[in-house]
Amino acid sequence: MKDILEYTSYRQYIADYYADRKAKSAFTWQEFATSAGFTSPVYLKYVSEGRFNLSDAAVERVAASMRLSGYCLEYFREMVGFDHAKTDAAKRDAFNKMLAIADAHKAKIIEGDSFRYFDSWRNPVLRELAPAMPGAKPLALAHACRPKVSAAEVSEALNFLVKANLLSKDEDGNYRQTDKVVTTGPMEVTPVAVRGLHRQMGEIALEAIEGVPQAERHFSGVTLGITRGAYDEIVAEIDACRKKIIEIATRDDETDEVYRLNVQFFPMTNKQELKK
Repeated sequence: MKDILEYTSYRQYIADYYADRKAKSAFTWQEFATSAGFTSPVYLKYVSEGRFNLSDAAVERVAASMRLSGYCLEYFREMVGFDHAKTDAAKRDAFNKMLAIADAHKAKIIEGDSFRYFDSWRNPVLRELAPAMPGAKPLALAHACRPKVSAAEVSEALNFLVKANLLSKDEDGNYRQTDKVVTTGPMEVTPVAVRGLHRQMGEIALEAIEGVPQAERHFSGVTLGITRGAYDEIVAEIDACRKKIIEIATRDDETDEVYRLNVQFFPMTNKQELKK
C-alpha cells in the first residue's frame, strides 16, 4: 500500500487500506467497522464510496483503527477536512496544510505542484515572460509584469517553476519552457486552485478595461437566450476555438508580449424562476 502522503482523498485511502488488509487476511468491512466503533457493518464501505461522511469523532476512531499516529494522523485529518470543506477557501487552507506536512517529511504530493502552479497568476505569467527576457533578473521581470509584483515574489515563483520542472534554467541564467502548454488534467485537488486563478484573472481583466489602451486589448460580449442543446453546442465551439488559439500562439518560438485570454460563458438568469 502507498504511503499516506501520496494520497489526496481520505476515501481512497480507506478503500486501499481495506484492500491491503483483505489481500493478507480474511479481513471484512464488518471487522473494520466494528474496530472503529460503528454498528453498521458496511458504514466504512459507504464512506469510501462517498455515500457517508465521517464526523470529527469518527475521524479519530477510524484513524485509531488504522493505527495512524504522528504526522500520518495529522495528514489524515486534513484530508478529511479537505474533502468535507464547503468553500474553495476552506479547501485551499486544508490542502496547504497537507502540503506543509508532506514538505516537512520530505515527501511530494503528486498534485502539489499543479495546485501551487494554478494558485497564483504570477506562475503562468512568469512561465511565459521569463523565456522572452533572456538573462533578466527578478527586478526587471517584476517591472515587466502589468499587475504590480515584487522582485522577491518573482524570485519565489521562478524557483518554484524550475523545481516543478515547468521551466529550466541554464548556466547563463536564461529560462526556457520544458513544455509549450500546461493543462490541469483529471485531478481532484487542482480545480480548487484553477477556480481561484479564474477569480484573480477576472480581477486583472477589470483593471485592464481602464488601464490598457483599447488598441492593445479586446473586450466583447453578447447576451443570448438559449436552450440546453444550444449551450452544449456553443461550449464545444468555444473549446475548439480555444484549441485553435493555442495552436496559433505556440506556432512561434518568440514572444513579444504575454496575454491572458478569458473565455466566459455563464447564466444571467435563474432557470427555476424562469420556468415559473
